[in-house]
Amino acid sequence: MNIGDVAIRSGLAAKTIRYYEDIGLIRPNRSANGYRCFAETDLHKLAFLGRARALGFSIEDCRVLLGLYEDETRASSDVKQLAQAHLSKIEAKIADLEAMRDTLSELITCCAGDNRPDCPILKDLSGSSDDAE
Repeated sequence: MNIGDVAIRSGLAAKTIRYYEDIGLIRPNRSANGYRCFAETDLHKLAFLGRARALGFSIEDCRVLLGLYEDETRASSDVKQLAQAHLSKIEAKIADLEAMRDTLSELITCCAGDNRPDCPILKDLSGSSDDAE
């Protein structure tokens, strides 16, 4: 398969596939004229990487996961540990986003949103307190 075929079948952009090759995540064969020749195993790895990236795994996590995927003697506990660490990061991000949402929602509620210049949103962003007025 050429890069266009594998891009369509994997759902990844050709630019992404080239990048994954540049950083050593995949190593497609090259034909005599230098064109990339992708095998089914390359397609499976690319689909694997696409799914892992869609789940938010970093490139380095993907490198480790791909290594584990290819290692038939791996311990599933190693995979689970990596996935659990990633889930913990996601949960922390969700907590941060919920806190931001709550703060912003409260500021919006406190703002009259009328023609007057006083604005609790701008006061909060500037670090000003009501006592500073």
